[in-house]
Formats: sequence, C-alpha cells, structure tokens
Amino acid sequence: MVVGLNKGHKVTKNPQTPKHARRRGRLTKKSKFVRDLVREVCGFAPYERRCMELLRIGKDKRALRFCKKRLGSHLRAKRKREEMQAAIQAQRKAAAQK
Repeated sequence: MVVGLNKGHKVTKNPQTPKHARRRGRLTKKSKFVRDLVREVCGFAPYERRCMELLRIGKDKRALRFCKKRLGSHLRAKRKREEMQAAIQAQRKAAAQK
C-alpha cells in the first residue's frame, strides 16, 4: 500500500542482538573467584575493619557516613556497608558452626 496506516515498503525486521556493553559490570565466575581469593589472602582493609566495628556496636548510620567519606559516593558507601554486614554475618555463622 502506498497510502494509509501501513504505508511504505514492507520489510521484515532483523532481530538485534544486545550490545556487548550491556553486560558491563556483571560479575563473572572468574572475577568472583579472584576477589574471594584476594579477600582470603589479604583480609580486610583498615577502613573496612573500622566500618565492621561500627556495625558491631550498632552504629549503622555512622558506618555509612564513614564509608561515604572514604569511598566518595553514597551508593558505593551503601554497597560497602551491606558487604561488611554480610561479612560479619558470615563470621558469626562460622563461629557458631565450630
């Protein structure tokens, strides 16, 4: 049809594959393994230990502010605080199993 709602030459659309940049930031098995290995060998950074200490005594907001000052971003600080809380829980779980 030349005129109307569906005007123009009819073509079939090729399905587009998502760009490789879309998977940026997604954690791979290899990088997770490497991070876990480094954490096991090196332990926690001094600021991470202080953050964990603040969380242990129940000062969540102070821990967030401390992380924000060290990491420079609110989102990164929130993520780090969650990571530290998970580490504390893992330590407690390991201590309970012994």
